[in-house]
Amino acid sequence: MTSLAQGYGNRRIIDNLNLSIQAGVTGLLGPNGAGKTTLFRTLATIAPPWRGQLDLFGKSISDERQARRARRSIGYLPQDFGYYPAFSITDFVGYCAWLREVPSRKAESMTREALEAVGLADRGQDRMKSLSGGMLRRAGIAAAIVGSPDLLLLDEPTVGLDPAQRLDFRELIRSLARAGTAVVLSTHLVEDVGAACDTVLVLNDGQVRHSSTPQQLADLATLTAPGDSPLERGYMTVLGGQWLNEGGAS
Repeated sequence: MTSLAQGYGNRRIIDNLNLSIQAGVTGLLGPNGAGKTTLFRTLATIAPPWRGQLDLFGKSISDERQARRARRSIGYLPQDFGYYPAFSITDFVGYCAWLREVPSRKAESMTREALEAVGLADRGQDRMKSLSGGMLRRAGIAAAIVGSPDLLLLDEPTVGLDPAQRLDFRELIRSLARAGTAVVLSTHLVEDVGAACDTVLVLNDGQVRHSSTPQQLADLATLTAPGDSPLERGYMTVLGGQWLNEGGAS
């Protein structure tokens, strides 16, 4: 994206943002209100940019027809996603495959593969309304990865997952990246970024304030920055003195 501006109503959230998403796993860090969800909604073509150029898969997205074509190759897990409560998990993931226009001859097998990838193959007939928070999140991840998208956008994907499930999730996104998917992971859990991501971006006030590897971000840590790990302290160092006004890390 080039010189991109985005917002809601009269409020500008992102202004003059230039960003290129590379292959591999990119972690997106930032305090609440930094613009992470707004950026994801723009990349997912849900919200057209106010201004600037959005390029996806080598093509400029300037109208709904082009956006619809791009969506076939995008998997998106919002922080809060909607679903029909009476749907089974299989119905839900299969419906998301249909929305992404996965060919009907492949939809059933790809739905099954997605459920297997998140450990829900034996729970496919469970109703969405009956799921725990962690299982609901795993169903959402399955819906995002079904059809093997080229770009995968995950907004707080590990909320509600237990430690073992988080480890499985990290391995899943690493395997997707090895298969050629560009994964962008937005999270407040800095340790997930350190463990799973090749690149980390720090977003604040609608701008990318830092871009590096997780280790390079950790190397920026100052002795006075709060945090329980070098990566957390490096992140807080990049944010500067903002934590003094917010009363802690976001």
